[in-house]
Amino acid sequence: MLLNKDYKFWFCTGSQDLYGEECLAKVARHSKQIVDELNKTGVLPYEIVWKPTLITNELIRKTFNEANNDETCAGVITWMHTFSPAKSWILGLQEYRKPLMHLHTQFNEELPYDTIDMDFMNENQSAHGDREYGHIVSRMRMERKVVVGHWSDPVVVDKIASWMRTAVGIVESSHIRVMRVADNMRNVAVTEGDKVEAQIKFGWEVDAYPVNEIAESVAAVSQSDTNALVDEYYDKYEILLEGRDPEEFKKHVAVQAQIELGFERFLQEKNYQAIVTHFGDLGALKQLPGLAIQRLMEKGYGFGAEGDWKVAAMVRLMKVMTAGMKDAKGTSMLEDYTYNLVKGKEGILEAHMLEICPSIADGPISIKCQPLSMGDREDPARLVFTSKEGHGIATSLIDLGNRFRLIINDVECKKTEKPMPKLPTATNFWTPEPDIYTGAEAWILAGGAHHTAFTYDLTAEQMGDWAAAMGIEAVYIDKDTRIRDFKRDLMLGEVFYR
Repeated sequence: MLLNKDYKFWFCTGSQDLYGEECLAKVARHSKQIVDELNKTGVLPYEIVWKPTLITNELIRKTFNEANNDETCAGVITWMHTFSPAKSWILGLQEYRKPLMHLHTQFNEELPYDTIDMDFMNENQSAHGDREYGHIVSRMRMERKVVVGHWSDPVVVDKIASWMRTAVGIVESSHIRVMRVADNMRNVAVTEGDKVEAQIKFGWEVDAYPVNEIAESVAAVSQSDTNALVDEYYDKYEILLEGRDPEEFKKHVAVQAQIELGFERFLQEKNYQAIVTHFGDLGALKQLPGLAIQRLMEKGYGFGAEGDWKVAAMVRLMKVMTAGMKDAKGTSMLEDYTYNLVKGKEGILEAHMLEICPSIADGPISIKCQPLSMGDREDPARLVFTSKEGHGIATSLIDLGNRFRLIINDVECKKTEKPMPKLPTATNFWTPEPDIYTGAEAWILAGGAHHTAFTYDLTAEQMGDWAAAMGIEAVYIDKDTRIRDFKRDLMLGEVFYR
């Protein structure tokens, strides 16, 4: 379901005709070479496309509007090889609507000490031209990513690659549609929010359907299709009967297979990329969707529990941003459950009743079938596993009434000290940066939710850049967080984003 679209990024070089045709020819050759070499690195997730040098108001405006109208263009990378009078860029920038990067580089890496003359200086003045261009973008209050350094530097290439994923997230945000099965959990505040404002800010469509309308789609799934998917489950996962009758166990698993197929067909038919469910409103469904939701998340759908549509959209967004990433470690919804507060072993046990994405699993994945007190239905089948170790980020998008805030916490995932044989859920265990005490205090001060959109594969910088492009507040909890400074940042946010 998660399609890695063939997006491209345009490379636009600024100059002027003051220095003659020979200079402009060199500018074009240099920018083409930069584009070719960047594409050859194999690091960029998307192709860069060279565009002719921009030297007039008309051409700049035309190029930016063509970028707006090209569905394959996910953003523009700009660079001023020579001095480009910035007033020439105003109209084009005013009408531009996609992500923008300012690559502050130059063609040569080293000063040519023995040969440098005024011709070279006039031709290679990015240190001059990029400041002129940067001034007008700042004066116009435009959000953009600035990357500084020589274009051949692996650090610079990595920054371009990282921003490309953010840019795709910005563009794809307006294509996210969330299907709500029933409503959110009664009287819960944090899963609520202004859906109209979310559509204005992020482009998300959030629609509700009666649970029995989706249940009809589930009931329409044939026995043969259900059996085929059950066979796939049994081939792929370990089966933990734990004393249950094999045939009875298989019937419970078949219910989840039927739910997976019915839900996915409904989502595809109605063009939704994310889904929320709620254990308090299951209608004709025989089980709370568990294994079914886990599999849908692994395919790229977003999910939020108890009607948490913001988490569902954020999980989908993260899956889009990490699409096609080599050696990706996974993305999932998670929930803060309980602490370990033993000194030197602190951490938060992350889990949920059923619905954790197996993309974050480390080692074997098993199917269990266990009673669930919530939902008043059959014992639901679910995938059980432990998560990978390593660095990740946990995010919480909250509605503060007058604005949205994205909270981003760097976390270190690790194994629990001991196994938990009686816990029939998938789990993750992490320690938030800078430590559990500061991290948890900052999270609570910022108003963070108990549900998170978590990933191993994106950085706080990438998600912060996405938030900036959306025009919302981002707060960071990381190794440098100090509560006194953090409180001051929250107060400044109240003033700036009101």
